[in-house]
Amino acid sequence: MNGTLNKVMLIGYLGDAIKMHYFEGGNCIGRFQLATNEVYINKTTNEKITSTEWHNLVVRNKAAELCEKYLSKGDKIYVEGRIKSRQWQAEDGSTKQTMEIQVTEFTFLTTKKESENNKSTAAGADSKNTNFEPENKTLHINDLPF
Repeated sequence: MNGTLNKVMLIGYLGDAIKMHYFEGGNCIGRFQLATNEVYINKTTNEKITSTEWHNLVVRNKAAELCEKYLSKGDKIYVEGRIKSRQWQAEDGSTKQTMEIQVTEFTFLTTKKESENNKSTAAGADSKNTNFEPENKTLHINDLPF
């Protein structure tokens, strides 16, 4: 195989609101951090360990505007993109470098705005069975239609 691949797929939670930057000509970018977690058990102590990794994400133009409109801190999102490194000069003259995920595709999984709307709708709705369990509780796993 002679080709290369630079592809990232992440599911995580927004660490803060989207920070927008607008440019002349109408273009814009949005920057935000995404947290992904890994949970494992320490074999010697049987302690549950949660490790969080933070990723710097960049979305552009219409995608950035959509993210800013619908996403807020704590929302869960699926993103696809590519890793890109970037350098710049800091105010003190030093050279800074960072690694970012340039987002090409995304799907909102849960948003706080959506959750708030669902809560207010559920409060005013008629009482319905929403536990999604079959009325006949004697149904066995092998009897399921799928």
